[in-house]
Amino acid sequence: MGHSRRAVFFDRDGVLSVERSYVLRPEDLELVPGAGRALRALNNRGIEGVLVSNQSAVARGFMTEEELAAVHRHLEDLLEAEGASLDAAYYCPNLLGAAVERFGRDDSCRKPRTGMLEQAARDLGIDLAVSYMIGDQATDIELAKRAGLTAVLVLTGKGRETLATQDERGLAIDHVAVDVEAAVSWILEYLEK
Repeated sequence: MGHSRRAVFFDRDGVLSVERSYVLRPEDLELVPGAGRALRALNNRGIEGVLVSNQSAVARGFMTEEELAAVHRHLEDLLEAEGASLDAAYYCPNLLGAAVERFGRDDSCRKPRTGMLEQAARDLGIDLAVSYMIGDQATDIELAKRAGLTAVLVLTGKGRETLATQDERGLAIDHVAVDVEAAVSWILEYLEK
C-alpha cells in the first residue's frame, strides 16, 4: 500500500500540554490554550494528528507504563471535551542506562531518531515528505529534518530557549509560531496556497 496521507506530528509536553518537569499523574497534565482548537481544525480537514513523545519517566522508574497510559487517556479526554482527537499516539519510554533495566536501551524510537515517525507512516499510510512536525525542543526539529518533514517550532514550553540557541545547534526551523494553534493555522494556510 502506498503512503498518501499527510499528517501533523505533535510533541506532547510544551506543545499540546503545559510544560512540567515530569507529568506523572493524569491531574498533572493540562492542555495549552488552543490545543483542542488546533487539533479540531486538523480533524475537520481530514489531516492526521499524531502524537510522538519521548517519555523517559518510565525508564527512570518515576512511573509505570500503566500510569503513562492513564496520563494519555486523560489527554484524550481533555481533547474530546473540546471536540478534538488524536489519530494515534506513540511514546518512547527508552533511555540508555535507565534505572528500569528493560527500558535501558537507546533504540530507534527515541527522538531525534525517526522510529516513531516510521511506525506511524506504516500504521497509518502517512507520507512523511508532505507532513509536519510541531515541537518546542531541538530534538523535535532534528527529528523533522531527519525524516524529511517540515519543522515548526512553537514558543511555548522550551521553544524560546530552542529558538535562542538555534544557530549554535544548527537547527533548520522552517517556521516559528507563538503556540500550537498558530502553528496549525500556518500549516492550513500553507496547504491552501
